[in-house]
Amino acid sequence: MTASTAPTKVRFSVVGMATMVAFLMYLDRICLSWIVGSDSFKSEVHLTPAELDWIKGAFFWAYALAQVPAGWLSDRYGTRVLMTVYIALWSLFTVATSLSQGFMTLAIARIGCGLTEAGAYPASSSILTRWSHVSWRGMGSSIISTGGRLGGALAPWLTASVVILYFSSWRWVGWIYGLAGILVALGFWRIFRDDPRQHPRANEAERALLAEGRRGQPEREPPQSFPWKAVLTSRSLWFASLYQLTTNIGWAFLVNSLSVYLKDVKHMSDAANGQVSSTALFLGIVGLPVGGMLTDHWTRKHGVRLGRLLPLVLTRLLAVAAYFAVMAANTPLEMAAAFGALAMFVDMGMPAMWALMQDISGRHQAQLFGWANMWGNFGAALQPVIVGWILVRFDHHHDYQPAMWFCAGALVLSIALAFGINAEKPVVARVIPPGEPG
Repeated sequence: MTASTAPTKVRFSVVGMATMVAFLMYLDRICLSWIVGSDSFKSEVHLTPAELDWIKGAFFWAYALAQVPAGWLSDRYGTRVLMTVYIALWSLFTVATSLSQGFMTLAIARIGCGLTEAGAYPASSSILTRWSHVSWRGMGSSIISTGGRLGGALAPWLTASVVILYFSSWRWVGWIYGLAGILVALGFWRIFRDDPRQHPRANEAERALLAEGRRGQPEREPPQSFPWKAVLTSRSLWFASLYQLTTNIGWAFLVNSLSVYLKDVKHMSDAANGQVSSTALFLGIVGLPVGGMLTDHWTRKHGVRLGRLLPLVLTRLLAVAAYFAVMAANTPLEMAAAFGALAMFVDMGMPAMWALMQDISGRHQAQLFGWANMWGNFGAALQPVIVGWILVRFDHHHDYQPAMWFCAGALVLSIALAFGINAEKPVVARVIPPGEPG
């Protein structure tokens, strides 16, 4: 192939921009747990533990309930306009978080963040079906997911070490992150197009490359309505949805409870808390590219069904083992390593789940991804409330171990649910147009 016919590389800048969006989204999402644990916040805003649990959960309830509508909007009207609007709006709500004076205003700001962030990952899943080669689907998913986890990993360190310590006020968090979000929204609008055929910098060779293997994927006409009957009767989709729910219950300890655990049980300062948390979440990022390579490799070797199932099961087994290490950890180094292993093994299964949803969703990509992600975030929303109740009723030694047993048990249940998923069976059977080979 000559240089003149070689594919352009627009697809890399598009996936890179989607990765930056995921980074910002997790930065804005996770920073609250470290804000509310800071001395600066506690001196200005006086909330009960129950109010804090509900505020942490409010984001995930709003985020979960808006998944399907946001995914349908992306499928119906295109990703470029809607993603730009989503980024700008959640950035404004992040600014509003730092203007909050009490429970109600903080809850409204976080609900607004949840509603407007809901469309980002369903739209990103749709982006991958158009802008990544079919054989690179697992790795592409892992790259975008890595952006999100990197934002989550940096959130404790940036929030505690850079913003809170240097500016001596939690309110600077939302103002700085919100401004960064407006800049990212402008960058997304400039770089992204809904289809490779619409991008002025993509040549025919790149368009042909991206079109390979897309039969059965998003078609020319966008879906007009949500496929309720197919969704409610799809065994694989229900098992995938419940798998995400139980997985997020086990994972959400890292973003909802870790900061409080380190501060109240291990008596760490804000700075030490941020360092240990960021170290643990950084270690977790390693799992994403490894998981992407594994699901792509096993899919080529064993077929789609086993290629998705094996990482979904094995990573959860390892995550359960990591919870035992967490409960035995005492020193900061041990805690960073144990929580890092937990984050890594949970995230190692994420590319397989993303690729699975692309396998079974067809042209309803964003909205069906949103459906499964909705159930996953119900788990994240329930986690702080259930864990708070468990701690009140059963944590007689004030060591959080009953809560950790509960989270580990949720991961065990996810292993059983994985065996009910078949990545070879689409949710909506594709009707083959006349004249097209089957």
